[in-house]
Amino acid sequence: MDPHVRDCIRSYTEDWAIVIRKYHKLGTGFNPNTLDKQKERQKGLPKQVFESDEAPDGNNYQDEQDDLKRRSMSIDDTPRGSWACSIFDLKNSLPDALLPNLLDRTPNEEIDRQNDDQRKANRHKELFALHPSPDEEEPIERLSVPEVPKEHFGQRLLVKCLSLKFEIEIEPIFASLALYDVKEKKKISENFYFDLNSEQMKGLLRPHVPPAAITTLARSAIFSITYPSQDVFLVIKLEKVLQQGDIGECAEPYMIFKEADATKNKEKLEKLKSQADQFCQRLGKYRMPFAWTAIHLMNIVSSAGSLERDSTEVEISTGERKGSWSERRNSSLVGRRSLERTTSGDDSCNLTSFRPATLTVTNFFKQEGDRLSDEDLYKFLADMRRPSSVLRRLRPITAQLKIDISPAPENPHYCLTPELLQVKLYPDSRVRPTREILEFPARDVYIPNTTYRNLLYIYPQSLNFANRQGSARNITVKVQFMYGEDPSNAMPVIFGKSSCSEFSKEAYTAVVYHNRSPDFHEEIKVKLPATLTDHHHLLFTFYHVSCQQKQNTPLETPVGYTWIPMLQNGRLKTGQFCLPVSLEKPPQAYSVLSPEVPLPGMKWVDNHKGVFNVEVVAVSSIHTQDPYLDKFFALVNALDEHMFPVRIGDMRIMENNLENELKSSIAALNSSQLEPVVRFLYLLLDKLILLVVRPPVIAGQIVNLGQASFEAMASIINRLHKNLEGNHDQHGRNSLLASYIYYVFRLPNTYPNSPSPGPGGLGGSVHYATMARSAVRPASLNLNRSRSLSNSNPDISGTPTSPDDEVRSIIGSKAMDRSCNRMSSHTETSSFLQTLTGRLPTKKLFHEELALQWVVCSGSVRESALQQAWFFFELMVKSMVHHLYFNDKLDAPRKSRFPERFMDDIAALVSTIASDIVSRFQKDTEMVERLNTSLAFFLNDLLSVMDRGFVFSLIKTCYKQVSSKLYSLPTPSVLVSLRLDFLRITCSHEHYVTLNLPCSLLTPPASPSPSVSSATSQSSGFSTTVQDQKIANMFELSVPFRQQHYLAGLVLTELAVILDPDAEGLFGLHKKVINMVHNLLSSHDSDPRYSDPQIKARVAMLYLPLIGIIMETVPQLYDFTETHNQRGRPICIADDYESESGSMISQTVAMAIAGTSVPQLTRPGSFLLTSTSGRQHTTFSAESSRSLLICLLWVLKNADETVLQKWFTDLSVLQLNRLLDLLYLCVSCFEYKKVFERMNSLTFKKSKDMRAKLEEAILGSIGARQEMVRRSRGQLGMYTISSPSERSPSGSAFGSQENLRWRKDMTHWRQNTEKLDKSRAEIEHEALIDGNLATEANLIILDTLEIVVQTVSVTESKESILGGVLKVLLHSMACNQSAVYLQHCFATQRALVSKFPELLFEEETEQCADLCLRLLRHCSSSIGTIRSHASASLYLLMRQNFEIGNNFARVKMQVTMSLSSLVGTSQNFNEEFLRRSLKTILTYAEEDLELRETTFPDQVQDLVFNLHMILSDTVKMKEHQEDPEMLIDLMYRIAKGYQTSPDLRLTWLQNMAGKHSERSNHAEAAQCLVHSAALVAEYLSMLEDRKYLPVGCVTFQNISSNVLEESAVSDDVVSPDEEGICSGKYFTESGLVGLLEQAAASFSMAGMYEAVNEVYKVLIPIHEANRDAKKLSTIHGKLQEAFSKIVHQSTGWERMFGTYFRVGFYGTKFGDLDEQEFVYKEPAITKLAEISHRLEGFYGERFGEDVVEVIKDSNPVDKCKLDPNKAYIQITYVEPYFDTYEMKDRITYFDKNYNLRRFMYCTPFTLDGRAHGELHEQFKRKTILTTSHAFPYIKTRVNVTHKEEIILTPIEVAIEDMQKKTQELAFATHQDPADPKMLQMVLQGSVGTTVNQGPLEVAQVFLSEIPSDPKLFRHHNKLRLCFKDFTKRCEDALRKNKSLIGPDQKEYQRELERNYHRLKEALQPLINRKIPQLYKAVLPVTCHRDSFSRMSLRKMDL
Repeated sequence: MDPHVRDCIRSYTEDWAIVIRKYHKLGTGFNPNTLDKQKERQKGLPKQVFESDEAPDGNNYQDEQDDLKRRSMSIDDTPRGSWACSIFDLKNSLPDALLPNLLDRTPNEEIDRQNDDQRKANRHKELFALHPSPDEEEPIERLSVPEVPKEHFGQRLLVKCLSLKFEIEIEPIFASLALYDVKEKKKISENFYFDLNSEQMKGLLRPHVPPAAITTLARSAIFSITYPSQDVFLVIKLEKVLQQGDIGECAEPYMIFKEADATKNKEKLEKLKSQADQFCQRLGKYRMPFAWTAIHLMNIVSSAGSLERDSTEVEISTGERKGSWSERRNSSLVGRRSLERTTSGDDSCNLTSFRPATLTVTNFFKQEGDRLSDEDLYKFLADMRRPSSVLRRLRPITAQLKIDISPAPENPHYCLTPELLQVKLYPDSRVRPTREILEFPARDVYIPNTTYRNLLYIYPQSLNFANRQGSARNITVKVQFMYGEDPSNAMPVIFGKSSCSEFSKEAYTAVVYHNRSPDFHEEIKVKLPATLTDHHHLLFTFYHVSCQQKQNTPLETPVGYTWIPMLQNGRLKTGQFCLPVSLEKPPQAYSVLSPEVPLPGMKWVDNHKGVFNVEVVAVSSIHTQDPYLDKFFALVNALDEHMFPVRIGDMRIMENNLENELKSSIAALNSSQLEPVVRFLYLLLDKLILLVVRPPVIAGQIVNLGQASFEAMASIINRLHKNLEGNHDQHGRNSLLASYIYYVFRLPNTYPNSPSPGPGGLGGSVHYATMARSAVRPASLNLNRSRSLSNSNPDISGTPTSPDDEVRSIIGSKAMDRSCNRMSSHTETSSFLQTLTGRLPTKKLFHEELALQWVVCSGSVRESALQQAWFFFELMVKSMVHHLYFNDKLDAPRKSRFPERFMDDIAALVSTIASDIVSRFQKDTEMVERLNTSLAFFLNDLLSVMDRGFVFSLIKTCYKQVSSKLYSLPTPSVLVSLRLDFLRITCSHEHYVTLNLPCSLLTPPASPSPSVSSATSQSSGFSTTVQDQKIANMFELSVPFRQQHYLAGLVLTELAVILDPDAEGLFGLHKKVINMVHNLLSSHDSDPRYSDPQIKARVAMLYLPLIGIIMETVPQLYDFTETHNQRGRPICIADDYESESGSMISQTVAMAIAGTSVPQLTRPGSFLLTSTSGRQHTTFSAESSRSLLICLLWVLKNADETVLQKWFTDLSVLQLNRLLDLLYLCVSCFEYKKVFERMNSLTFKKSKDMRAKLEEAILGSIGARQEMVRRSRGQLGMYTISSPSERSPSGSAFGSQENLRWRKDMTHWRQNTEKLDKSRAEIEHEALIDGNLATEANLIILDTLEIVVQTVSVTESKESILGGVLKVLLHSMACNQSAVYLQHCFATQRALVSKFPELLFEEETEQCADLCLRLLRHCSSSIGTIRSHASASLYLLMRQNFEIGNNFARVKMQVTMSLSSLVGTSQNFNEEFLRRSLKTILTYAEEDLELRETTFPDQVQDLVFNLHMILSDTVKMKEHQEDPEMLIDLMYRIAKGYQTSPDLRLTWLQNMAGKHSERSNHAEAAQCLVHSAALVAEYLSMLEDRKYLPVGCVTFQNISSNVLEESAVSDDVVSPDEEGICSGKYFTESGLVGLLEQAAASFSMAGMYEAVNEVYKVLIPIHEANRDAKKLSTIHGKLQEAFSKIVHQSTGWERMFGTYFRVGFYGTKFGDLDEQEFVYKEPAITKLAEISHRLEGFYGERFGEDVVEVIKDSNPVDKCKLDPNKAYIQITYVEPYFDTYEMKDRITYFDKNYNLRRFMYCTPFTLDGRAHGELHEQFKRKTILTTSHAFPYIKTRVNVTHKEEIILTPIEVAIEDMQKKTQELAFATHQDPADPKMLQMVLQGSVGTTVNQGPLEVAQVFLSEIPSDPKLFRHHNKLRLCFKDFTKRCEDALRKNKSLIGPDQKEYQRELERNYHRLKEALQPLINRKIPQLYKAVLPVTCHRDSFSRMSLRKMDL
């Protein structure tokens, strides 16, 4: 067999050699905590119970509330309900379970021990399994396992041909299918021949057709399309048996007869049938073209792709190409094939997921004899796509062809390859098969060959016998493949078509009747023999067929011959030929020559011109069809075989010339075509590697081709990289090359001729871990495209010596199921069988040679090697592993595995590459990134095979190069980023922990420690104990730490340097470096080797310095407490840190990172930047901070407690406080979100608790920094979930069909937002995980707090940090916690209070208040266990307070305050639960034997009753939860009830402020805050007299006149000095400042900037006194903002302050409200209809809609006329009312809208009861209301206290109207800028003729005669003067208008002027008449000036 063929076949069948590292999957690259695997590991978690999830049962709860509402309206209105009844309730309620032994005096140590045991029980082992991994793209250290090399398929279509039926059935019809691409003008598949004839029709041909092989009976075929496009057509061609007459005549019957008329035309049909029968008998073996049609594939796929139908039937007819649809519900969806990587093509043409369609093709076109060529076909197809197709006008042949088209299933059964081999899963060889149809891709496909394929396709195209003498008209061509010249030498290698034998020796083309130069459309498919000789050739014989039966004429007459030799100079001959045709049989020995050669004495058609066009195409994985490759392979094989001279092409190469030729052929590989290079890639690389390793001996000389081969490899690899962009993975590795290294590459054999797969190959007897195919790839990869021989193969009986059989036996000996046998692999274990047959491998070792070539190369070769360094690195590593494996060195000590020389080469290589990275990273960024990761992967691999110390020295080399470069860089971040990638990849090694020597002590060894063999058993690594060395070294990045734990040291140093706030420009790398650490810890956490707690503690030791590093970053961490409902986290102030010089991270951070002694990035010794540097820290993102904190918690969870405790003992107070700050932050960070909040993302925006925000701000704990940071993020930016309603209408349209390909494509742009629609189950799973994470995180925090407390107990100093511990505890109680955690938390809190009682009651009084609030909140929990723990804690708290000083005033006071604030703010507060807790506390008091004799039980009882009282009070509030006005009234009333207890009043005022803010009533919220501030000021001024503080309420009068009610003047005022009074946090100067600042902010939000100024007037003196320039500058900044806003919004339209309505309630149903009148303040621009609708709706819901009625008018209500069973509401719009003298002060818009107490509304009436009448009888009533307080007030509705009415007589009404008109005119005239439209409107209304009741009429009614009543003289006169003024204004307005109008309005102006003059004339006499009496002193002169108002009729209504 030819050596090249042998090599190819070996390459396709040889076992792969795969290196698998045993523990590789435990490296960080395969961290199971990344998203895909994490779900699995979270199974079986317990569901944590959270109160927030336990919502009370919706329905009953609601109904109960509604009942309450209906009943509650008339509850008596005392602020306290009846005392006795409430106590009765309490006595009858049930207590919760009491905690056993609570009251025993157990020693603290014992309690601690019990608590500890309980906490440690049932904990979740792995923290990271609960924490979603950070959002990264593919982690950089993950190298994906390359694709298994496999046969290429495009997208696959299954086409089933179901039936073909014509109008008449008279003869057999033969069909073929093929795909064509119109745009590329290319046939893109071979033909599929199928036969749908009935048995009867087939019978007609029996004499001519041998029995059919089952392989030719296929009716379904699988087509593959690599480049689907809109231009692909499925073309169906039909042929029939040859008969006399041209195609048109033969097709005529099919066009004229209809099936329906069969009986009518019976005789004609019989005649046709008998004719057909004759032709079949005689001409049965010849065919003629008959008809064709085409289907536009993409139409079908895309219309079938509409996903509404189960399956579709498409009718295609020429008349209407779109096709009509009809449903067919039976065929189900065919499984969708996932798209393989190798397929391609544009998305719009996706063939993998359309609905299967059934097509019915109804029309065929008859073939035209002169238009049969492919060229014609392309024209037709292009024409078909046009709407006005020429084809439409042709008369069709009607028929019905039914075809099913569907995506091909993954692994179809009964499938035959194009070579007719069975594909595995071929259960029964008698079943009709499906054929795989070979694709001829439209463009090149770059996939290496993996299977043996050797096919030849022959396409006769045309023949021109026009100039041939003699009769040759019905011409057919017989084609044969000959291996000699004897006619019997034809080989049976031509594939049969349909219903015939599998292979035949000849094929005939179809005949075109009476055509001397026919076109052909035949495709003849030949199976090429494996080895060709010069005698193989194709022989074409031309025959004339006589159709008519005449005497003595033979059936066929030969009329010409021609041939094509198969080999030319050893290369396969293919392509387009135009051959001359000889008239007689060719002479002897013709086959080696070409017919173009003029042989002597032969006759040729047309003078030896080319008359026969034919194309020959080969599809072969043996013949490269590329001259350069052919030459190279031929030379290399010649060397192998030692066959000289070598014949290549026309050259003969002698041995002496061979070396040069070989070198030039290697160099010339560059010129070869890319496609063949890729197809023969594996073989080509194998040969080049062979030349490197085994230098050939030529003429006795060893020729070193290493360099040439290395260059050739480098250039080939770069060519692939450049041209096949789409094939790279994330690291830029070309997938073809990666597969080559991973699967195919192996060290070459020793001897040239040893049979490859035998034992001499890759150690045949080696122990193989053979993997089933499932272990490697998902089953879908068609890995098992295995072949078995077909049963009906005629060759099988032949002699097995032919090369073909040799091929077959090689392929066959590898049992055809490739899936397993190529996947043999060896693992890195030491149990290999030691038997290696054959000799040792070659003299040269490939990795050594490769390293050498690489080190010495230079110039462009070096450049191209660098570009693709990964390839050479991976080759080298695989070669090293193989070498160790075959030489049994895997167990040798690592130091002695490789020679010095090789290690030097590697060191040199690494060093130069590192310097390349450093010097070129700015220019060739992309290349350097690739190079950097390649180098890192290389070092990572070396850690598995070389000496660890040596590899560490390489890493150090790289680090040194980078460090030295970093100094000189202005912006180091790019280089540091590269270094991070490098480190991350290196550290992803599976033995990372072992490499760090986690067990050795920190005694600096002499060198990086000696090598640890990877064979060291894992656990032995963890045995030594920690000596009690200086503990700090373990927690600092000290020199000993970094030398001992080398890689961990690098990682942590990197983290410390990047997170350092001084690190310039490294901000962008935070996420990256944090992810690196997170990923490492996460994979240790899940690593089964470290699951034992002691081992984990060892691993955690490697990371102890992490705690210090994170403590340093506290100021930069994202502030999770911001969004939280507690106050901001305590941020320590920089100055405090200055006092402390000992920093946590020792100065050695400044040492060179890889242990060089160059100091680098030194940092100040203090914790924080000095405050003078004043630089703001950049804050980390929430995600990064979260990752850091989870790492911290992991270390704290797993580290050895004793070690931690020792370290804590060494820390200073400041550092411990820093640690506590960190824990505080952790609590907020891992807080649990409620499930329903997840369900509806909108709830994220609203904080659960506005008051908390207020409190946070008021306390001022929010520094300027957080103000800046305050962002309106969702809680943690972790979930964005749309509410269920926003999901798809069906709810599961997306959910259920996750795997639909189209969805991905649709949404590819929203990969990140895909989190949007999560199913309910996902959300619940998420909540489950989160609940567990929150519980575990908080328990770790609790453990750590316990250690801190122990430290304090041991050292007896540092009590000062207990406050911090308490703060964290309280904060955790305030967050959403699970019941499990809270039990432990309360236990710890009780222990803490019992150890340090004075802590709470004397030092941390604020904390005491907080604790009371928290405990009370949990006492009202809906979960029993939480309640019983909380009430136990609360009881003990009182008891301990009592024991210290015989009363527990402090706790009493705090609890009372807490209760009122709790009840006031909590929405879902349930008094029932709290009542039970109160009862529990009473029960404890009754059972407490020790204190029975004291006053304690009574005091407890008093307190409990008092609490119960407040509770009942607030129940009432709860009923009014829905009625905001009523609710605020109640709160107001409760606050009033606390007038004597300032702390509580303050609490309630704040509750009100919170409520107002929630409803966006900012002005009211501001008023509440001002009142609070006034209250505080009152008490502060009693406590201490400071000049700059406000004197009390009086100071605030300017802000609001209502404030005076806060003055503490009544008799029962408590003195502020008394214990427990005014001890709250607000009764301090800073509290006051906080309240005022908050008030200013609320005023500003309300747009009341003038009030802001007033507030600041009070604040400024305080800040001035404190010399607080910073605050002052802020305030003045805000003032400037406020005033500039006032300036910009001067007209007032921009800030609308409110609209006022009078609302009266009438009816007993209203209870308290009956006959009350209020003024309501509503938001600006509220229409009457809106408030009316709101109130009517609200009360309607409450009393029933038919009961409530709104009174529509504003007349006084007469109670008697109302229906007593109804509730009436009267609503009137009112306007603020000012007396004339007030108007002097109220100038601005603000003045007119602030401090309002009087409002007015008008009601028109006439004396006889109608509302409106004639001018002279129209009266008007003005009602003026006075309220009890001025608006804005602390509530939005205020009672009306006083009401007066003014009645205007008709003439007064007229005066008012005229004044108003005059004002309007004046305004329009003087408006600036002028508004002509407005002006004309007003003018028209004044002087227009048609104005009804216009000025003229008014004048005529009132001025025509002097009134008889002298009282009316003044009015008459006043009206007269009004008219005077009015006419003057009209004149001004006209004048103004004249100046404004354009020429088009001239006429209009004239008209106006005419009207004006008319009016003026009419008015003239009326205006000029004066009343003489007025000018005598009729009345005394002392008359009051404001006579107008005095003389009007007044009615007082008080």
